[in-house]
This record gives sequence, structure tokens and C-alpha cells, in this order.
Amino acid sequence: MALINKAIFPVAGLGTRFLPATKAQPKEMLPVVDKPLIQYAVEEAYAAGIRQMIFVNGRNKRAIPDHFDTAFELETELEAAGKKELLALVHSIKPDDMECIYIRQPKALGLGHAVLCAQCVVVNEPFAVLLADDLMVGKPPILKQMVDQFAEWQASILAVQEVPAEHTKRYGIVAGAPISDRLMDLTHMVEKPAPEDAPSRLGVAGRYILTPGVFREIAAQPRGVGGEIQLTDGIAALMRREKVFAYRYEGKRYDCGSKEGFLQANVELALAHPELGPSFREYLKALEI
Repeated sequence: MALINKAIFPVAGLGTRFLPATKAQPKEMLPVVDKPLIQYAVEEAYAAGIRQMIFVNGRNKRAIPDHFDTAFELETELEAAGKKELLALVHSIKPDDMECIYIRQPKALGLGHAVLCAQCVVVNEPFAVLLADDLMVGKPPILKQMVDQFAEWQASILAVQEVPAEHTKRYGIVAGAPISDRLMDLTHMVEKPAPEDAPSRLGVAGRYILTPGVFREIAAQPRGVGGEIQLTDGIAALMRREKVFAYRYEGKRYDCGSKEGFLQANVELALAHPELGPSFREYLKALEI
């Protein structure tokens, strides 16, 4: 039985929706409460049993490998000051059994191209893809739910959620035959259709488990929406050869690629924070809204 040991994080985007904040720092390093977005995604993959993290990076994203690297000066200073809790916190960012691999995406040619850049590391194994823009919260973690589904079905699985009809043009939209309340055998997948052309209102969220056959489909396809090599098109082609399932996950997604979703995530995760939550809640109650 195949297991999921590798996760791809496409992090080469320019983050133009967050300018000027992202002019000199990656959008994936924007903090939600006390951790950057990319760390939430990596922790989710780690909680799902994945130990090899593959970052498809751009030339202006040095902060991401720096975040997961050893910070010798910081760690030395914390140790000398006897700040053991903070030192343990810094060490926890990259557990000893976690491997980080960085691959340069030379041109921004789309999500499908970013995934294809990691083929040399993934080779012939099934793998996960996590988009750090989508901060996903669930118990168990969303990707762990999907890994459990993969263990049963041994086929590609996409996380999906119902979206408003007017938002279909923002998502890959899927349709198919229900297997259970949460699982669907896919028959249709369209990238960013207009509401009148959408086969359903089920949109793909930023979590995927894919079989290696998708690499062949991505490599063979022409450029799609926006002149980019779309992952959705590669998965749609894969459906003609293999089973692909959609999974309605248990949990909540914050679209932190948008300013509104980013602010919502900060507020809601701050309220849930064990240290900050109580006082922050009282502060919000005192606001004149």
C-alpha cells in the first residue's frame, strides 16, 4: 500500500494582492497571530505523517528557507539567557526528523508548472500539495483526513468546499457521483468557470493528494486559463486514466490570499489562542462597532 511521504509547497508567487507588504517579504511569511502562513501548512503536513517538505521557491523568497534553517546567533543568545521555552519554540519549527528541500521555479508559469518542477524529487510516489494561502483548520487536521481517505482508496483526492455561485470563477469546480456524505467520484473538473458554465458549486480548496501519473498529464497539456500551466487541467486529464475523488473536509478554510480572509484568520485564531484569547475577546467586546 502506497503511503504519502512527500508534500509540495508552491511558494514562488509574487503576492501582488498584498502589496506593498509583500514587496520585500514572501506572502507565505505573513504572520497569522504568531506564526507565518507557511508554518501552518508545514505543521499540517507533519501532523499527517509527512516528513519530506518540498518548497518550489522563487528567487526573492530567501526568508522561507531561512525560517526553517538553524538560526545560530538567535539560538546561542536564547541559550545564554536561559530562555529555554523560547529556545524550544525555535527548535520546534523544524523537527529533527523533517527534511526540507528547495527547488527554484525559474518562471511563474502557473500552479501546474510549479508542481511539475518537483517531479525530480517526487519521482513515482503519491504526494500532497498544500497551498499556504489557504489556512486550513480541522480536527484531525485537513490533510490527515485526506491521507486517511487515500489509505483506503489509493487514488488522487482533492479537498473541496461549497462556494457561492458568484465565486465559481475563482476556483477549480468539480462534479461527480457521490460515494458518501463527504466523498465523490469525479467526472468533471473545470478551471474558474463562469457561474452559468459551472458544473456545480463545489470548489477545490488548497489541499491535494495526487498520484505521480499527474506529472505526465501536466507536461503534455497546453497552457490554460491566464496563459498558465494549470494544475486543474492536469488533474482533469488524469481523470480519463485514473479515479480521482473529491473530499468534503471537516473544518474551516481561511482564504489568506485575500486581505479579508487574512484578517478573519488573525481574529479567529487569536480568539482561539490559549494565552491571547481571553484578553483579546474582552478587547473586541469593548470596541464600538
